[in-house]
Formats: sequence, structure tokens, C-alpha cells
Amino acid sequence: MTKLILSGCLGRMGQVVSRLCEADEDLTIVAGIDPVGSAAATAYPVFATPEECDIEADALVDFSSPAALGALLPWAKAKSLPLVLAATGYSPEQLGQMEAASKAVPIFRSANLSIGVNLLLELTRRAAQVLGEDFDIEIVERHHNKKVDAPSGTALMLADAAKSGLSFQPEYIYDRHSRRQGREHTEIGISAVRGGTIVGDHEVIFAGEQEVVELHHHAASREVFARGALKAAKFMAAVGQPGMYSMKDVLAAI
Repeated sequence: MTKLILSGCLGRMGQVVSRLCEADEDLTIVAGIDPVGSAAATAYPVFATPEECDIEADALVDFSSPAALGALLPWAKAKSLPLVLAATGYSPEQLGQMEAASKAVPIFRSANLSIGVNLLLELTRRAAQVLGEDFDIEIVERHHNKKVDAPSGTALMLADAAKSGLSFQPEYIYDRHSRRQGREHTEIGISAVRGGTIVGDHEVIFAGEQEVVELHHHAASREVFARGALKAAKFMAAVGQPGMYSMKDVLAAI
């Protein structure tokens, strides 16, 4: 039985993860961390900060926000506790902090935990490799109106995947309203849409002469990401060695 601590347990994703764990015979949540709310709605104790949590576990899953990272990293290092960081919107400085901490503790990070999206990344890389010389690349992502970071971490992952398949260094263009000029072929356009309750849509468009190729992933439920996080948690609980891990490592172990 893998024992988990769930950071951000009272948020939307935290509640989905809790529900899925209840139905998984191989997982149990032994404690939660959340600065807001009450533990009355959970079957496990909830602490306001990591420092207050003295319960032993095999891994921690964080679905809170980048603001929690500063407290989680030193605490996890002190406890030698593997981390699954499932929040998005980390700054370059925070990514550097993760890299430094990963020398002492196993850390998993992915901007998107969906298996389908991770397949889309590989398809995007391959399509850019084949089409990139003659086709313009545009990425459109759509999310609910509560999402605060834009573009999404997944959109940036897709742009990086396309970049890795190109023979030239592209420029990422996030906003065209002030660009009164034609599009350069070396650009990758990235557009963000926010509205309603859209869970997550990502589209990669390869536009060429007289033809268009589109790759599209649609997430119908947050369970897609929660299930991916739990797969990652099981993997990280058994991994043993410090380092940075991603969904590629999880999929390779399945």
C-alpha cells in the first residue's frame, strides 16, 4: 500500500485525487496540506503547512500552486520524501530551485499529466520534423475562466516539442495585436483562450500551402490529470534515486 500526503487537498483537483484514491486498493492518503478550509470533509488529517505535518508517507502529491514550492522543497529534503509537483505556472527561478533540490530528493514535474497529451507531444515533435520546413506552426490552448497562468504549461511543452523537431531556432510569439507585419516562418504562435468550464483543449496547427494538418487533444474531465498524478506517485514512491523525473519515465515503466 502506497501512502500519500496530498498538498492542496481541499482544492478542485485535490478533491478529485481524494475520490480516486478511495477507490484504489494500492493507494491511501494519510494526510493533507492546505492553508484554507477544514478537514471535516476528509477522511485524513489536514495541516495548514508542511512543517506541521509529522505523518510518514511514501510520496507527496502537490496540486496546490507554485506559491507552495518554497515550503515544500526544504521540508521534503529533510524527510527524504519524493515529490510529485502537479501545479503549473512555475517561474524560471522556481524551476531552478527544483533542479537543485532534485540532487537530494526524487522530484517529478510535468505541466500535464494526461497520457494522451504526452502522446501528443511526441506526435508534435515528429510532425515538426517532417513538416516544419514548409509549414507554419500555431498552438491554441483553451481553459476555464479560473485559470490564472497563460499560456498554459502544456502549450509551452507543445511549443518545445515542435522546436525539438525543427532544423532552426523558432521564436515564440504570444500576442499579435501590436505586430503590424506579416508572419515570419520562424515563428511559433501561441494563443490562450479562457472561458466557462473548459477543462483543457490543446491544438497544434501546421499550416502549409493548400493544406493544413491539425493535432488536437480534448480533456473532458479533471480525472485525466488526477489519474496521471496517481500513476506518477506510485512510480515515485518506488524510484529510490534523487533526480528530476517526468511522465516519460512513468510511461517507460508501465
